[in-house]
Amino acid sequence: MLVAGCSKLTAENYDKIALGMDKVDVEAILGQADRCDDTLGTQTCVWGDDNIQIKVAFAGDKAMLYSSKGLEAN
Repeated sequence: MLVAGCSKLTAENYDKIALGMDKVDVEAILGQADRCDDTLGTQTCVWGDDNIQIKVAFAGDKAMLYSSKGLEAN
């Protein structure tokens, strides 16, 4: 569960994510993912819940696609 004021799910942190970034570097920004699913050699990880989230798809532990939902700009 997210704690208001302490969440790493911010537009600022989302903007730090880049294509090709290592999974360990994304985790350094966002912390441990709330869930990850493996499919056909890729892994999609989600930080947050249905209302506020950052989703990153990895191939070979490199970010290949990412999106956000419900983030507020600071």
